[in-house]
Amino acid sequence: MLNNVIPQRGTFFGLLSAHSDRLVAGANASLRLITGLGNPHHDAHALIEEVNFNETSADEIKADLIRLLYESFTTPLNRDQIHTLTLDLDRVLDGVQSVANSIEVYRIDASTPAAREMASLAADACIRLNRAVLSLATPERNAEIRRQCVDIEAIEANGVEVMRRAVTQLFEKEGDEAAAWHAMKMRGFYFMQEAVLDACKRAGRTLEEIVLENA
Repeated sequence: MLNNVIPQRGTFFGLLSAHSDRLVAGANASLRLITGLGNPHHDAHALIEEVNFNETSADEIKADLIRLLYESFTTPLNRDQIHTLTLDLDRVLDGVQSVANSIEVYRIDASTPAAREMASLAADACIRLNRAVLSLATPERNAEIRRQCVDIEAIEANGVEVMRRAVTQLFEKEGDEAAAWHAMKMRGFYFMQEAVLDACKRAGRTLEEIVLENA
């Protein structure tokens, strides 16, 4: 009973790390999905299911973490910040899932340089989030957390520029109704990709707040 009230600090960090591991797995599957679009041997549906699997797995971890948070008498970090970080990580993977599922919904059957670049940026940002979360258990690695968060901010800013250029190109020339529909659906797709990067930035800022409070 006492272990439920005062759990080992490693239990919290283990769940946070497992949650962020799912981000990396989901973002990497999404990258492979988007990169391979247009390849006749590409199994897009299988990769979409891989993303969905990681999101479902992450939801289970999130539920375990929040349950532990409310059942515990003490927590290794500020209780509200753990809760906020958990929801931030969840938001990232929800965004990745939306991007992946939209490929079937919008019937996107070919990739673009901008889509591939933004998918790569998202995978990179998720890797850096994962590294930062893994460092939370070790106060001596606060500088490493801050460094990863600064990099995530730069990645997100880069993603905004990629998205703006891509959307501008979509509407440079007028076309028929089919061309207009293509432009609108790709605009929505790019915005969803950028939302993943924005969610990564938000999680990074929460991590920076945690570092500052526990410095």
